[in-house]
Amino acid sequence: MTGEVDETTMRRVGWGYPVRTASDACIAAIEAYCEQVLTYGRDRAVILSAARRDPSCVLANILAAHFLASKNPSEASGFLRAASVSFENATLYERAVFGAISCLVADDKDEQLALNRHLELLKAFPKDLLSLKRVQVLYFYMGRPDLSLNIVQQVIVHNEDQSYIYGMLSFPLLELGRMDEAAGAARKGLSINNQDLWSQHNLCHVLQYECRFKEAADFMEACSSSWNSCSSFMLTHNWWHVAVCYLEGDSPLSKVLEIYDHYIWKELQRTDAEPAEVYVNALGLLLRIYVRGHVDDIADRLKLLANVLKDESTWHVEWLIDILALWALAWSKETTKAADLLESIKSRFSVLGRKKQQLMQRAILLAEAIYEYGRGNFHRVFDLLGPDYDAIDFKMIGASDEQLDVLNEVWFIVLLNIGQISKVIELVTKQVSKREGAPFLWRLLERAYSMEGRPDAPLAGEKAKTLEASYF
Repeated sequence: MTGEVDETTMRRVGWGYPVRTASDACIAAIEAYCEQVLTYGRDRAVILSAARRDPSCVLANILAAHFLASKNPSEASGFLRAASVSFENATLYERAVFGAISCLVADDKDEQLALNRHLELLKAFPKDLLSLKRVQVLYFYMGRPDLSLNIVQQVIVHNEDQSYIYGMLSFPLLELGRMDEAAGAARKGLSINNQDLWSQHNLCHVLQYECRFKEAADFMEACSSSWNSCSSFMLTHNWWHVAVCYLEGDSPLSKVLEIYDHYIWKELQRTDAEPAEVYVNALGLLLRIYVRGHVDDIADRLKLLANVLKDESTWHVEWLIDILALWALAWSKETTKAADLLESIKSRFSVLGRKKQQLMQRAILLAEAIYEYGRGNFHRVFDLLGPDYDAIDFKMIGASDEQLDVLNEVWFIVLLNIGQISKVIELVTKQVSKREGAPFLWRLLERAYSMEGRPDAPLAGEKAKTLEASYF
């Protein structure tokens, strides 16, 4: 029995697919959860009420299991069992969702099988944007924006009136460097719903890449009133984007630190904050400030953050957080904790499956290198990463191109410190050819030219100064 015909015990979710339940409240909670995920809302726990409203609803239980999988695995297992018990009475749609998600929450987690099942699910049920979002998240952590784009393009014809689909289209496009198309998709999403946070975020990405920093900051600040109910990550990440824009301009550093203090760090005061989601943006911003030489201005903030990161419960939520935390702990002279975290990362790697190990092998090298960078061992960083290092090859740590940029900036500073001046000039010149309007790249050229005694150092400095003054 699939329950496809008995209308008294069946309801439909927002995109029209049938769900076995007689509870309108259960369906309402499921739909609220879908909205929360797609809008990066902070009330995603609403899915737990769906399962309470109807403990036999397979869709409610499997979505609850997925929500809890990283937060409370034992409780997630309970919801997975509840979904399994009612599986025979589930609709075909629910069975497909169960099959796809169960691979992600079971003890023997299998991401590739989960991907395969999600792709099958979306062929049969292409309006399920929540499942599409899960697929894109999986591809993000595989560093495969090409595959992420493919799946969106397959289902978009069924979702042309949905704003969220255009944000999902925009992000892989910008990750693939197709900025005009990415901007067009984001603007399409915003034309349907101007409070679509993911489309806002993606348009900001494009503007930043094109070095339209003032325009990007003005746009995001104008949107900021719509961020009040979004998750800790999205709130602090959007403000991180604004701060990065200000960092490129001629505005005082105090403006950047004001954003850090009042819109990133202050988020931790909220009782419903997700601390790890704050730490990733706090670390990313402080590292950008650090590589620009403003060490004394952030020393107290960095030590405070490092002290929090000594708590091992903050470890292994995200690869990116772990890698940035290694730098913060090492620089703050929390040597023992930094070494412990590095060893714990290596232990975590050792229990991964073979395919996952192949994907994450370079991430281990990057972790070691960032640890050594924090300790000031620049030659060791070079030895670990090798002369052909490019941060763009490390998407598998769960970082966008914009988040990875700072790891290239670290690399340029390392090369300058070990005397690889011509290499810096070569690499930064290549970057400038793509983003001529980025002032910090010109500052790096100015420094490299000066170290080589080249007469064009002042010209690079003037270029940087002119650009900085034009932005803020």
